[in-house]
Amino acid sequence: MNRTVAIIVAAGKGSRAESERAKQWCDLNGRRVIEWSIRAFQSHPAVDDVIIVTGPDVPDGFHSDGCLLATGGDTRTQSVRNGLQAIKDPAENTAVLIHDAARPGLTHAIIDNLLEALSTHDAAAPALPVQDALKRASDTNLASVSRDDLYRVQTPQAFRFGAIVHALSEAADDLVDDLAAVERQGVAVKLVKGSDRLHKITYPEDFDMVSRMMTPRLAFPRIGKGFDVHAFEPGDHVILCGVKIPHTAKLKGHSDADAAWHALTDAILGAAALGDIGDHFPPNEDRWKDADSGLFLKEAQNLALKRGFAIGNCDVTIICEAPKVKPHRETMRKRTAELLDLSLDAVSVKATTTEALGFTGRREGIAAEAVVTLVPTSGD
Repeated sequence: MNRTVAIIVAAGKGSRAESERAKQWCDLNGRRVIEWSIRAFQSHPAVDDVIIVTGPDVPDGFHSDGCLLATGGDTRTQSVRNGLQAIKDPAENTAVLIHDAARPGLTHAIIDNLLEALSTHDAAAPALPVQDALKRASDTNLASVSRDDLYRVQTPQAFRFGAIVHALSEAADDLVDDLAAVERQGVAVKLVKGSDRLHKITYPEDFDMVSRMMTPRLAFPRIGKGFDVHAFEPGDHVILCGVKIPHTAKLKGHSDADAAWHALTDAILGAAALGDIGDHFPPNEDRWKDADSGLFLKEAQNLALKRGFAIGNCDVTIICEAPKVKPHRETMRKRTAELLDLSLDAVSVKATTTEALGFTGRREGIAAEAVVTLVPTSGD
């Protein structure tokens, strides 16, 4: 699959929800219902484009930042067709995830599972087995229905572009879902594990239920630690935490050799389980020669955000005999806080020596270590 495109169908009126406006535009835990799905797709590293299919009732103040827009049709199926037509330069094997805006509980894990299934199948969907007893009622009696092999199918439903376009070209306009179009084509479909969080908001009471399911009962922070060392070489300054400090030597490195920010970058990547700085910025690549280490630090923060984690606070310790760090410490704190969009009281920078012991004691270089806490972002 060369690309992945998400289509969010949001053209329905949702009259059964009995709200003043269509349910996808209502508030849920501080965001519009649809914005939860937009956020989930846009923050996933495999999703290239997000298309929103809307009706004429888009409320004032809604911003489709970075999303493409398509016009809804008279039925959901026609809206999906319109969304598919809005895909830019699709290929036959482009992955398409079609999602109901009224299912705000979408997670990266669901997207991951769907894309993995799509690597071996032409279509996939999250599903949950039916657990309740099923009965068929007539005017006079009830008859039990076997639950074996019965599933509640959710969205997003994933398809290869060519397969879904062909199937919909031969389908009616009132399909119960998008899988119904490919079922008649003999397409290989994979059901992956669904989630109660993906419950569709249909009735008034669903807002409260979904809200509670999307509110983390217990959110644990993550802690990461980073360490970096650079040797001295001839020069007249060092760079630490983005601050140029006059010295009798400079630090040797492929980039600007900012040991403090390198350590902090590694701490963020470690807390998010995203490898280390060398994985993302190999020191043998020319494009990173003399690079500002602020680029590395900011990218590590962005990668953590895509995983659903924000920086809570950070603590950097610089280990050297010289230069003196204390006169520059507040500037270093401010520079780090500004780059990471943190309050100043969330950034600590301090320095110590090794009492003339070891390579730092012999003034052969500088070491730095950093500790960072990452906190789960709300609703992710």
